[in-house]
Amino acid sequence: MLCLDALHREESCGGHFRVEHQTGEGEARRDDANFACVAAWEFKGLDRKPELHKEPLAYEEVKLAMRSYK
Repeated sequence: MLCLDALHREESCGGHFRVEHQTGEGEARRDDANFACVAAWEFKGLDRKPELHKEPLAYEEVKLAMRSYK
């Protein structure tokens, strides 16, 4: 399920970097519109697909922003 989650996450952020989701300068490109959430996969059994549960995150004091390592 760890690999399934990594493939499902269509963005780069933190320690999760995907080459196809980066800026022209090689920085990680976030997708807060779709992935600013707490996500947990529920194992449903060997013969069934796991179910993704998502709970949105709401930040009041901190603004979400792309990190730069330059």
